[in-house]
Amino acid sequence: MEKIGLFLGCNIPLKAPDIEQSIRKVFPALGVEIVDLVGASCCPAWGTAPSFDIDTWLALSIRNIVLAEEQGVDLMTGCNSCFGVLSEAKHLVDHHPEKRKVVEQKLALIEKQYKGTAQVYHVMHVLYKEIGLDRIAEKVKYTLKQLRVAVQTGCHLLWPSEVMQVKEQNPFYPTMLKELCEALGADAPHYSKLESCCGMGAMRSTDQEKSLSLAKEKLLCMKEEIDPDMIVTTCSSCYLQFDGAQKIFRDRGEIDFSIPVFYYTQLLALCMGFDPSEVAALSQTPREEIISRIQSKARMVKED
Repeated sequence: MEKIGLFLGCNIPLKAPDIEQSIRKVFPALGVEIVDLVGASCCPAWGTAPSFDIDTWLALSIRNIVLAEEQGVDLMTGCNSCFGVLSEAKHLVDHHPEKRKVVEQKLALIEKQYKGTAQVYHVMHVLYKEIGLDRIAEKVKYTLKQLRVAVQTGCHLLWPSEVMQVKEQNPFYPTMLKELCEALGADAPHYSKLESCCGMGAMRSTDQEKSLSLAKEKLLCMKEEIDPDMIVTTCSSCYLQFDGAQKIFRDRGEIDFSIPVFYYTQLLALCMGFDPSEVAALSQTPREEIISRIQSKARMVKED
């Protein structure tokens, strides 16, 4: 894969622009050109158009995929919700002729045509399948040896599994993110609530306390079972949930610990030697100490 169309979605550029910067830095460094999908809109997320008008949702989602088709690239997103929405839309249109006909009629109004040639990928899939663990390991300047991570894959990257483009992993025992972290030298042990929801998304919007209770339950599980040095995710919503919820729990006196949270490309960018002020600058849970440990000369892969 020489190039990929980047679908940013809403969460990352609005709430975590340093995640966007990490994506924009690591992929070219790994030999994959980033192509901006000019004119892209919201995916749109499950709590919006899909909740009240399926046909409008499909037309809006497929339009984003058409932008990738027009530029001759596949589509890649770093947001699990975007991935789930766009994958579901493509699956419905590709497998249900009546839905495809409706979408084609709506797209014709704006002189667009869906061909079905562009695939929908998540950042994790491109890193794991197209770039590969070996190339990632070759580009690492700092190793995570002797550091332990709790991986958080996120729901919308796993379910509904029958519509996802990548089927290499068991949705009840996901391993891709684990292996990506291990390629950086980290230990990524299993914990019992690995595949459980973090409580973000619509639940956070409608019942914050229930949302936080799921995050706290999973956080305590991580702490008690594997005591990680950091949490690593490839879901922007999971990132925002664990990063922000820990501050709420600490302020309430409900926890007496702090576990730094990273989106995987942020961690990868740090290991590749990129400036933390550009790729890991924003967080509510402190990360300075672990970033310093990652960058320490004692953890360098190559001697000066």
